Amino acid sequence: MRPLAAVLLALSLAVGVAACNKSAPASAAVGDMSLGSPQAKVTVYEYASLGCPICAKWNNDNFAAFKAKYVDTGKVHYVLREMRTGDAPVAAAGFLLARCVGKDKYFQVVDAVYRELADVLESGRGKEQHDRLLEVAKSAGRTEDQFNACVGNDTAISDFNDRTDKTAHDNNVESTPTFVVNGKVLTGYQDMATLDKAIADAGAAAK
Repeated sequence: MRPLAAVLLALSLAVGVAACNKSAPASAAVGDMSLGSPQAKVTVYEYASLGCPICAKWNNDNFAAFKAKYVDTGKVHYVLREMRTGDAPVAAAGFLLARCVGKDKYFQVVDAVYRELADVLESGRGKEQHDRLLEVAKSAGRTEDQFNACVGNDTAISDFNDRTDKTAHDNNVESTPTFVVNGKVLTGYQDMATLDKAIADAGAAAK
């Protein structure tokens, strides 16, 4: 297994994708992570990166309220599609860690990385960045050795790169965050009022 600094360097890959498409996928794909009932009338896809400051802002400002209002009440099936825009190495390390801890704590780790992202990005490459991400791992019950093994796993890195390439290519998404609400595409940061309307419109149309 490689140290985090080497992994972060190796993961500095550009994502080449096309312009946004106005159509949404029909269902969650293999490898997607989701919350809520798949039988909900409204599905919200979020294409997001753990290396994207705007994605972090949306998460930190809105996700808890969005989840409580729509996901926990069974009104929305929320699907996160991992991307590696922004700081690709940080995105990769964060998502690899989230998957290592398992589905039950996946979204806990995603939220924790987003809340640390500004400091992680400011810290630059090296030990300080490693230590900040390690604290997230420890909060999810992982040791430093387990963290290093997770983010340095060559197979997992390859799978992550393949998965994010496929997501970007198949869905024609070029920027994050991008939301798709029952087929309606919303690009960039969305406040709750905008999402409220999109979800209400989608729910009415689905009746």
